[in-house]
Amino acid sequence: MSAGGGIKIPSRLPLLLIDEGVLLPGSTVRFSVNSPRNMHLVKHRLLTGTSLKSTIIGVIPNTRDPEHDTDQLPALHKIGTAGIAVQVVGSNWPKPHYTLLITGLCRFSVSSLLREQPFVLAEVEQLDQLEQYTNPAIDDLPGDGELGELSQKFYQAALQLLGMLDISVPVVAKFRRMLDSLPKETLPDVVASMIRTSNKEKLQVLEAVSLEERFKMVLPMLMRQIEGLKLLQKTRKSNPDQEKMVLKMRKGAMLPSRPFSLDEEDEDEDDTAALERKLQRANMPEAALKVCLKELKRLKKMPQSMPEYALTRNYLDLMVELPWSKSTKDCLDIRAARTLLDNDHYALDKLKRRVLEYLAVRQLKASLKGPILCFVGPPGVGKTSVGRSIAKTLGREFHRIALGGVCDQSDIRGHRRTYVGSMPGRIINGLKTVGVNNPVFLLDEVDKLGKSLQGDPAAALLEVLDPEQNHSFTDHYLNVAFDLSQVLFIATANTTATIPPALLDRMEVLQVPGYTQEEKVEIAHRHLIPNQLEQHGLTPQQLHIPQDTTQDIITRYTREAGVRSLERKIGAVCRAVAVKVAEGHRTDSGESSAGGSTQHGDLAAPPEMPIVIDSAALKDILGQPQFEMEVSERLTLPGVALGLAWTPFGGEIMFVEASRMEGEGQLTLTGQLGDVMKESAHLAISWLRANARTYQLTNLVGGPDPLEGTDIHLHFPAGAVTKDGPSAGVTIVTCLASLFSRRLVRSDVAMTGEITLRGLVLPVGGIKDKVLAAHRAGVKRVILPERNQKDLEELPANVRADLDFVTARTLDDVLNAAFDGGFPGATVPTQLASKL
Repeated sequence: MSAGGGIKIPSRLPLLLIDEGVLLPGSTVRFSVNSPRNMHLVKHRLLTGTSLKSTIIGVIPNTRDPEHDTDQLPALHKIGTAGIAVQVVGSNWPKPHYTLLITGLCRFSVSSLLREQPFVLAEVEQLDQLEQYTNPAIDDLPGDGELGELSQKFYQAALQLLGMLDISVPVVAKFRRMLDSLPKETLPDVVASMIRTSNKEKLQVLEAVSLEERFKMVLPMLMRQIEGLKLLQKTRKSNPDQEKMVLKMRKGAMLPSRPFSLDEEDEDEDDTAALERKLQRANMPEAALKVCLKELKRLKKMPQSMPEYALTRNYLDLMVELPWSKSTKDCLDIRAARTLLDNDHYALDKLKRRVLEYLAVRQLKASLKGPILCFVGPPGVGKTSVGRSIAKTLGREFHRIALGGVCDQSDIRGHRRTYVGSMPGRIINGLKTVGVNNPVFLLDEVDKLGKSLQGDPAAALLEVLDPEQNHSFTDHYLNVAFDLSQVLFIATANTTATIPPALLDRMEVLQVPGYTQEEKVEIAHRHLIPNQLEQHGLTPQQLHIPQDTTQDIITRYTREAGVRSLERKIGAVCRAVAVKVAEGHRTDSGESSAGGSTQHGDLAAPPEMPIVIDSAALKDILGQPQFEMEVSERLTLPGVALGLAWTPFGGEIMFVEASRMEGEGQLTLTGQLGDVMKESAHLAISWLRANARTYQLTNLVGGPDPLEGTDIHLHFPAGAVTKDGPSAGVTIVTCLASLFSRRLVRSDVAMTGEITLRGLVLPVGGIKDKVLAAHRAGVKRVILPERNQKDLEELPANVRADLDFVTARTLDDVLNAAFDGGFPGATVPTQLASKL
């Protein structure tokens, strides 16, 4: 402090670099500190110093954000403000930072930078002389008459502004006291910091070192504020709706903000008013509207700094965006729908028929609830794409929800708003995304839902997929009922075994079996080959795949129920042809090689178009065939039979092998068998031992008991694959009967069915998938339980024509059909007449 009573700042000041806001002498501003240089300044000077000089720092604007360039010193403004750090507040959330409350003292200019790390230290030159005034100094300033006249005019304008404002507002009352107590030479800086001015204007005031220049610069800003308030007072009389805005301007005109605008309104009130109008126009049910208006009332009373403000605002925004009454109009032209479905998908007649039935009923009755369909079938048969085609057929929005691996019920029903980071479930989110209340929702892989400590999502789906409940589905986040009855839900699954029975009961199950070879050929030439040609930039004039080649790909390179592998193989053919076509283009262009110019004759001749893929080209591209017709080769010894099995990936053929050796009558089972198949094996052994004399079965030494002095080893190849289910009983019996009788099973026979201890053949499931698997493997005769004869009607006509079906009621029928010339001793048991 100087002898004359003035405050002199240190000649060396640490600099606080700010990229937002301007500190003027006489004003107090709060700054957030989070850049590395500014953090070091606070830690090393403000938090450790105790004297007055240690709390004086330089506040200087920069033209580059220091957070993005911490190594290079950003460009500094030529003039800064020395200030006292009145308050320092630190916090670690969301990241370490400090908040400083700084009061400006005087201007300074930077003479030179002494160091840049860890914070900026500069040699400064004080520009303003800051006096300590203890009494008001409201006399005219010394100097020429022009400066005194300017100061008096400025003082009168400030008094006029105060007369137009509400003196009950604390900031206005504070300014009134400051106006009477501050020296007049400090008024331009203080007024410029309090009225509505932009940062650019404040920088211009900061650069005005001359007092006269400051008065001339700030006086128009002050007069602009006065004129703005006069216009607002006039418009209040002509437009009563702006009265609230005028009051706000009277209260907030002295707050530092952006430049004044006549059309500026209270943002908070405007937002809440607009939100209230949106709520009224959302056409939501009365109960939901009542909850929203209650939340809106709480929102108006809540300060924006409260964490709950953002939560409530997000909730109301979601309620406004939900399609409570917005829907799309269904396209009910059944003929157009049939044509569209046939063009998009070949076969799948049952699915198409169900969609057309829904359209027909909707045409007759407009208020039909959306059905809950479940497409069950192996991968790659088109379940998901059919759902997309259904949405296109109906003219509805489509939304897919992948449920595979979901193990939290909150994914379905949402989180309660009491939790941090709460959000609605996937159903409500999907409705918000599509924007209508009658979309087609595809719940993909519903059989792969998980279960964890966070609840069972399959149980949460019960309310969604129950037609009697989903008209009032309650999401935990919304906490009000939403009508889902108009949504068409389509679930997809590979198997119904893992779907909870209660959930399965609420869905209409439509089986989607695999395709026959003829259907695959047709699908390949209608859809797969054109799509792959387009994806690989080829045309039909460049590549031609005959139907015989497609048949070879299907039978020798793929073995699946769907067409995914087939599409990949066709893609491999297209890639190989693309290389040839690209090389041909290079040949036609006559490009020169690295060694010099090359004539066309030196290069390989371009391929003739179109390139036709035959069996030889297919072998060159895809390699050796992966699958061969090995059925006849493996049925060349006694003790081998061919069964049919169902898997989630379609039907499969399954070999059963048996051998025997001297032993003590033990049965060994291998091949990763489940409990059901182990029981079937023991059941088959018991039935054969009981009927050994009838069928002339002997052991190794010729005795009547097949197991006497004999050990039996029963094996199911592909031992790494777990096998279980009630379908292998007749196959095991046939295999053991072949072993004990030393007779070969017919090489073109496959069978399925379960047995009882009395020798009856019981019906099984998955007949269509199993028969299609037998057809793919080249089998000619299929033995089925008699009670499964009705399932043959679902088979395509060409499959029924290619196969010879034998329906068996007892094991005698099975053995007679499985061996050439019948089986010795296999006779039809006499029927006993009932005495009732």
